[in-house]
This record gives sequence, structure tokens and C-alpha cells, in this order.
Amino acid sequence: MLKGVNPLLSGDLLKVLDDMGHGDVLVLADRNFPAHSSGRPVIRVSTGVVDAVEAILSVFPLDSFVEKPLGRMQIGDDPTATNDTQLAVLESARSLDPHAGEFEVVPRFEVYERARAAYAVVQTIETAPYCVFLLTKGVV
Repeated sequence: MLKGVNPLLSGDLLKVLDDMGHGDVLVLADRNFPAHSSGRPVIRVSTGVVDAVEAILSVFPLDSFVEKPLGRMQIGDDPTATNDTQLAVLESARSLDPHAGEFEVVPRFEVYERARAAYAVVQTIETAPYCVFLLTKGVV
């Protein structure tokens, strides 16, 4: 146990977050995402994406050198469509990091491509559909 560290941040997850460099991308995914197919390390957390993003952003700076360091999976063919969970993730991210801004909206199959190039995937038990997010790491 560590004081001041969110208990959702396991040692394995903290190591990955610490090892990541500026510009590296972390995928935060719902339970339906084919995480292991990405070929990247997969860390499981037993919570939904809102709690997971709050834990991660308590120690993880978003990149201030890119316009949109927080991406979300597009819902269907409509880049303007959102769901309540996506909106809650954005609200939480904005409250924790001034660089959260607006989402980059990424079509589903492009998310899969980017996941193959990501540093790691954090897979949650989130049941809401289309709750896959791309977080670009910044500097402290």
C-alpha cells in the first residue's frame, strides 16, 4: 500500500505509466475491446473507464504539445455521436488535466491500428459500448 496513490493503480500499471515517454500512447479500453490482438502489453483493472481514467490521470500528464491528447472511439458512422460514459470520461479528464480539451474522434478500425502502435492497453470491465480511449503522455 502506498499513501496518496489511487488503489486502482497496481504496481504493474504504475510501472507501465512510469516507463512511458513523452508522446507514447496508452489505450484505455472497455471489456469488449480485442486488447490482446493489439500485440501490446495488457493490464487489467477491475473497474469502469471513468474510475480508471481518474486513477491514471492522477499520475499521468496529458501531452500539451498535441492539439488533442485524448481520443475516443467513434460511435458507428457518426463522429458527433457520444454516449454518457464517453462524456463522463471527458468531464473527468478535464477536471484533472488542463490539456484534456476536446476528444479526437477516431473511427473504430483506426483505433485498432493505433492500438497496435500504442505502448500498452489498460482493459477495464466497462460494459458501455465504444468506450475505448487513446491517451497521449506528456511531460511533468
